[in-house]
Amino acid sequence: MIGCDCEACSSSDARDDRLRSAIHVDINGLSIVIDIGPDFRQQMLRYQVKRLDAIFITHEHNDHVIGLDDIRAFNFLQRSDIPLYTEARVITALNQRFSYVFGYDKYPGVPKVTTHTITGNQQFSCHSIDIMPVRVMHGNLPIVGFRIGDFSYITDASHIDDASKDLIKNSKVLVLNALRREAHHSHFTQEQAIKMAEELCAETTYLTHISHHMGKTLDWEQELPLHVIPACDGMVITIEDPI
Repeated sequence: MIGCDCEACSSSDARDDRLRSAIHVDINGLSIVIDIGPDFRQQMLRYQVKRLDAIFITHEHNDHVIGLDDIRAFNFLQRSDIPLYTEARVITALNQRFSYVFGYDKYPGVPKVTTHTITGNQQFSCHSIDIMPVRVMHGNLPIVGFRIGDFSYITDASHIDDASKDLIKNSKVLVLNALRREAHHSHFTQEQAIKMAEELCAETTYLTHISHHMGKTLDWEQELPLHVIPACDGMVITIEDPI
């Protein structure tokens, strides 16, 4: 956090040095990113991602979309547009925020995407792989998480209704947001995330979208059940036969 010298922000534990929440998914060589925030370029360079086949966007908040400009490197390398999957409302927001990308009179070298409209709780196909966008609530804003086979990724949620819970239940791996201990109007707390993980019966749950208010990872990880683990930058999770 800019200007902060709290225990978490000044920690020497690498797990407390976190970039904005996003994930890279590799399915049999298919390269997908979920969300492209302000750290997207740094993340792609740091973890040596060489190809990008698709982008999934959970919602339109800046910390999940503002890295769109940096996909142009993949456009140059691959000599193709990149398919982007998100809800109609988010596509409208991207058109407004990145008018130079979506306008008719494009400047040479702008990022190139092909937009695909998806809807919460309605399955779609990406490169012949079935993807389930899962409707969750981020405060009063309806957003989506994603289930891909036995892997579910839910970030920025504060409520999940029963229909969406049924779509996530019994995942081998669940990634779920846990912003802090204190109540928040649009994010799960640590306690709420743990309870939700138990209700969803995931084999293993990784907590993400963690703020510095949580404190040092070394301290708060002691409060977690064995099957709930703090996510950290650079973590690699392998699922056998994920789809």
